[in-house]
Amino acid sequence: MAEKQIALLQQQLARLDEKKFDLDAWKKHTLIFLERIFGKDNTKLKLIQDLHYDYSSWSLRDTAAAGKTKDKDPVKIQAREILEATILELETLGLPEVEAKQLKVWSLLQDELTGKQVKEIEALVKSDDTEKSEKISAILENLEKENLSLLIAKLLLS
Repeated sequence: MAEKQIALLQQQLARLDEKKFDLDAWKKHTLIFLERIFGKDNTKLKLIQDLHYDYSSWSLRDTAAAGKTKDKDPVKIQAREILEATILELETLGLPEVEAKQLKVWSLLQDELTGKQVKEIEALVKSDDTEKSEKISAILENLEKENLSLLIAKLLLS
């Protein structure tokens, strides 16, 4: 199940109610979490990125005329709806298949490698280094043959 991911998103929901709410900071945190859960090309990321306050004079006039107050903040309402739908999706359908497999791979790597090796590989995976495959290979070559064979076997069986 996706308990950890749901907990992160629920924290973001709670942050919407903070007195000193900063939309840009909230969006950055939320985008980091959603990208990790659903990948870079998910529509949820675009929905969060598109959240913004419209400070044009017409928008401000219409808001004042409608009597909208802080608790009726349209941006926060949209943000809340997006996160609630995302949480419901995770509760109902679980993690996306690709994410679940990636989590298994990382879990196996953490079991078989040292913390330093895992951090180095993770940094390389996230980097734009053109030689990252070779560098990851070099890290894995330092493993004993038995450990490397066991790691490959576990990856194939997961």
